[in-house]
Amino acid sequence: MQKRRRIGVIGGGLSGLVSASLLAKSGHEVSLFEKKQYPFHRVCGEYISNEVIHFLNREGFYPHQIDTPKIENFEFSDTLGKRTQLKLDLGGFGISRFVLDHWLMEKARECGVEVLEGAHVTEVNFNAKEDQFELELASGARYQADFVIGAHGKRSKIDKVLNRAFIQKRSPYIGVKYHIRANLDPKVVALHNFEGGYCGVNAIEDQKFNLCYLGSREQLRYFGTIEKMEEKILWKNPLLKSIFTKSEFLLDRPEVINEINFESKNPVENHLLMAGDSAGLITPLCGNGMAMAIHAGKLAAQAIQSGGSRTEVEQIYQTNWNMQFRQRLMVGRWAQKLFGSSFSSRFAFHLLDKSPFLAQKIIKNTHGTPF
Repeated sequence: MQKRRRIGVIGGGLSGLVSASLLAKSGHEVSLFEKKQYPFHRVCGEYISNEVIHFLNREGFYPHQIDTPKIENFEFSDTLGKRTQLKLDLGGFGISRFVLDHWLMEKARECGVEVLEGAHVTEVNFNAKEDQFELELASGARYQADFVIGAHGKRSKIDKVLNRAFIQKRSPYIGVKYHIRANLDPKVVALHNFEGGYCGVNAIEDQKFNLCYLGSREQLRYFGTIEKMEEKILWKNPLLKSIFTKSEFLLDRPEVINEINFESKNPVENHLLMAGDSAGLITPLCGNGMAMAIHAGKLAAQAIQSGGSRTEVEQIYQTNWNMQFRQRLMVGRWAQKLFGSSFSSRFAFHLLDKSPFLAQKIIKNTHGTPF
C-alpha cells in the first residue's frame, strides 16, 4: 500500500481541483490553496471538448444537474465578416467557470480535500535535505507538503518567486470576457477575427453565451478604454458589431486579464508539478484549454499515485505531459499565425472553406482523444 503523502495544490482552477480530488480519493492528505472566494468568474473560452466526458462521468465530476448546451459545429469569420462552418469531430459542451469551478470545489471537499479559500501562497521553498516543501501564505501561515502541484494559472507572483523564464518576457495580449444573451446558434462555437486579435463565442448554461476575446495591449493603450477599442477595432468585423450591438450584456463589467503569454513552459520546475495553464497555455483559437487542464490534473495525480521517489514521480509526469500536450501546444502556436489580421484571416478562411480535410487535420492535432 502506498505511503500517505501530504500534497499541496496551489490554485483552485480545473487542473488543481481535479488533481486534488483524485489524490484525496486515493487516500492522500491534500490541501488546496485558492486566493479567491468561490464562485467567481475567470477569463476563459468556457467550451470543453468532449475528450473529457468519459473521465468526468467515471469520476463523478460531471455536473448533470446543469443544462450544458451541446456544441457540434465550428464557425470562423475573417476580419471582414466572411464566414464558414465546419462539423466538429468530437464536439463539446459549454459551461461557465463560475458554475463549473464551484461545482468541482464542492466535489473536492466531498472527496476529503482541505479547500482553503482566500489563501494566497506567496512563497514555495523546497528543502532538499528534508525532501519536502514549505508553503508560506500572505497571512503568515505555513504548510509542509511532500509534493506540490502548481495549478496557479497563466501568470502568477509564484512564477516570479520561482524565477521562471517566461515571466521575464512581456506579452502583447490582453483577454476580455463577457456573458451575454443573444440570438445565436447554441450548437456553434464561433471564432471571429478582428485586426490584432480574435473573439470566441459559445453557448453556456441558462441560455447564456460566453464572449471572450484576445486583444492587443497596445490598441487598448491607444484608445484608452475597452469600450472605445471594441467600437473602433472589433466592430470592423460586421458579425462582431452585430453581436455587440444586439446582445444583452449580463456582467456589471468585463473580466480582464493582462500579459497573456504563449511562451513554452516546463511541466516540472523547482520540483513542482505544473498543471493546466501553469505548464503551458494553448492559444484560445484551439478551443480546448479547459479539456487540457482537466487532463493535466489527472496526469499529475497519477504520477504521484504511481511514482515512488520524487525523481520517478517527476519523470512520469514530464513524460506523460509531453506525450499528451507538447505537440498540441506547438501546433496551436503555429495555427495562431493564421489569425488576427486581415491577410492571415482571409487566408485561413480560404483554407477552412476550400480545404475542409486539411482544416479538420489542424483541429484534430490541437485536440486529444477521449481518456
